[in-house]
Amino acid sequence: MYVPKQLFFTAGVGVHREKLTSFEMALRDASIACYNLVRVSSIFPPRCEEVSIEDGVKQLSPGQIVHVVMSESATAEPNRLIAASVGVAIPKNRELFGYLSEHHSYGQTAKYAADYAEDLAAEMLATVLGVEFNPESSWDEKRELWKIADVITSTKNVTISAVGHKDGHWTTVIAAAVLLA
Repeated sequence: MYVPKQLFFTAGVGVHREKLTSFEMALRDASIACYNLVRVSSIFPPRCEEVSIEDGVKQLSPGQIVHVVMSESATAEPNRLIAASVGVAIPKNRELFGYLSEHHSYGQTAKYAADYAEDLAAEMLATVLGVEFNPESSWDEKRELWKIADVITSTKNVTISAVGHKDGHWTTVIAAAVLLA
């Protein structure tokens, strides 16, 4: 049974006249271009620990199949704002699983996309843990409620935004949680 024991977060941006190459450049910027990436759904494994990008890539080999939770956004529209974010919510009881969320957007600042991704992950975890809340509440109100309920130990995100290239070249942003055995 394969259950990741570690993960790292990364993000990158790429610009090129070709969309595929722009994506490749974003992967290079995020230090994950030399792996065969397999996108998986959004579960933060029980007892999983975060490591740095540097420590994470030391455990990988070029060509290796690597599981990621990844958000991606791309545009060829000059000056269009794009963002990609992965949020995480970790339960206080580390024997339980948490959630990772992917959020990709147009026209949202990095701060807005980051808050949104964290909110998504925390909301999914809170509902699984039975915490009742009003989904229309603000992120700050929900965060306070979850602190009081004492079931979520932390939330965080990795987010990147960019503005579409002025000459219409493809601009791609990616944010990822990279899962390690």
